[in-house]
Parts: sequence; structure tokens; C-alpha cells
Amino acid sequence: MQDRARQIAADVLFPAAIQTDVSGRVPASHLDLLAAEGFYGLAGPQDDAGTRIDAAAACRVVEILAGGCLATTFVWLQHHGAVRAASAAGGRLREEWLGPLCRGSRRCGTALGGALPGPPLLRAGLTAGGYLLDGISPWVTGWGMVDTLYTAARDERDNVVTALLPVAPGTTLSAEPIRMVAVNASCTVVLRFDGHFVAADRVTAVLPHREWLARDAMNLRINGSLALGVAGRCCALIGASPLDGELVKRRTALDAATPEQMPAARAAASDLAMRAAAALVTIQGSRAILAGQHPQRLAREALFLLVFGSRPAIKDHLAGRLTTAAT
Repeated sequence: MQDRARQIAADVLFPAAIQTDVSGRVPASHLDLLAAEGFYGLAGPQDDAGTRIDAAAACRVVEILAGGCLATTFVWLQHHGAVRAASAAGGRLREEWLGPLCRGSRRCGTALGGALPGPPLLRAGLTAGGYLLDGISPWVTGWGMVDTLYTAARDERDNVVTALLPVAPGTTLSAEPIRMVAVNASCTVVLRFDGHFVAADRVTAVLPHREWLARDAMNLRINGSLALGVAGRCCALIGASPLDGELVKRRTALDAATPEQMPAARAAASDLAMRAAAALVTIQGSRAILAGQHPQRLAREALFLLVFGSRPAIKDHLAGRLTTAAT
């Protein structure tokens, strides 16, 4: 899988990355290729069209693809929470959803407004046959490119209710586009739920919010691979430098991090991406800031990754690194 990811990143994703960046939408052919090559089943079991590779290898695949095209990888990455949820749910839901999700014939985004730290942005209220969802979910990626949403809302007992929802915009579900400094081709939106019905047979789990947050601590690892991917591409364009050794060090630290160590490891990876991008711009000179050049794109992506998938502890560590005077 890693070798195939390198080939796709080198031959398909990176050559088209500038055009993808300005197009406003990831090419369908990119996502179709990842599906055809089995990458949508990265988190799935082998007997349901999944790849069954270990977590460290999966993170390396994400890193390699992100070094080819961050926007494409960003859309594709959102899919895997649904695969894990369908696999863990068992029963009819697993039977109906897991195979299509692993094959990429169903493609999923995430709407986790009810699971984020702090008061819930998205609430779930019990009703006959399921739940009604009300509120918002920010940063929903792949709008118009996914047919399913892995959704997390919070009920009145502070439980996180997760479900697989077919995407059906209408009076109870609407999207507001977000324009960002980078990865605009990911078609990221704010979703608004207004009494949106979720059938009970679409619910994958109901668990206490504190338990969700405990699991989330380790799920933060794979997001760090996006920063490593951008840093790695910058290193490749710079040529041999001390940054190469630091890239290996940051990857090793992320792989070995405990939940308590993960915020610092994530912050260090994002810091490296920012410094590697700044070094690339400096080394390439004035042409690096011209539209259509990779250095300016990578610098914007590194800026984006300072805040994507962040948590208060990551932010604190990163702010500390960025505001500490050099000696």
C-alpha cells in the first residue's frame, strides 16, 4: 500500500496539485483512483474488502498521499471513521454498510459537531424510531463528493450518538460553504441540522462523551500525518538538509506517543511543516510566491495545518513553540 501510494502521489496527485488547488473541487478521478486501488478500505478488515494494515503503516500512507495533494488526502481521510464505526457496530448495519464503504462505492464525510470538547454544537433528541438532530457541525469536508455522513451528536445525558446518514440536502439539512486559505478544493462547509431525522437502525454507537474524548486522544495521531506529508514534500523540493532528519524524528515521536504525549508530538509536526515551508520559500526566492508555484501552496497548507484537527492542548504546545525566542 505504501509503494502504491508513492506511485499515485508522484504520478497523479503532485503533478495536478496546483490545478486542484485553484479549481475549487478535488477531481473525481483522484478519488475514484483511490477507491479502485483499495485505499478507501484502509481502516477496514480484510474479509470486507479492507486492507488490514497496522496503524503505523496506515499513518505512513496518509503522509505519502498528503505529500502529493493535501486537498485530495483531506477529503479521502474523512472516510475512515465511518469504516471503523460500521465495523464495530456489527449486525445488520455492518452487513449493509461495511463492504460498500471499504470498496469506496459509498464515500463518507464527517459531521462531529456533537463530539467536540465543550458544549455540544449538535444535539440529538429521542423521537419515535430514532433521533432528531438540531444545531450545526462545522468543518464538514467533501460536500458534493460524499454520499454519507458519519455524524456525532450529543443527547440530554451527555452521550455521543453516532450514526451513518445518507446525504440528502433539504429543509432539515443545509450547507454553508467555507472559504479557507488552503485546501478549498476540499469543499468544506458548515452543516446546519433543523430537526433532521436519524433512524435508529443508522445509529452505530451511543457512548459517554468522556469516553469519546478518551478515544479521540489517540485518533489525533493520524491527523499529524498530514503535517508530515507537507513537511516531507517541502524537504524533497529543498534537497538534502537537516530537516530530513527532523522529519524522521517527528514521525517516530508521533508513532510512539502516549495519549498524554500526543499534543506535544502533534504540535511539533505542525511546527516542522511551517518551518519547512518557510525554508522552501526562502531557498527558491521570489518565484516561490508566484501563483502556480508549489512553495506558496505548501506554505498556505502548512498555515492551515497549524489549526486543523487541533485541541486546546495542541494549541498550547504549538503556541509555546512559536512564541519562544530563538537562542
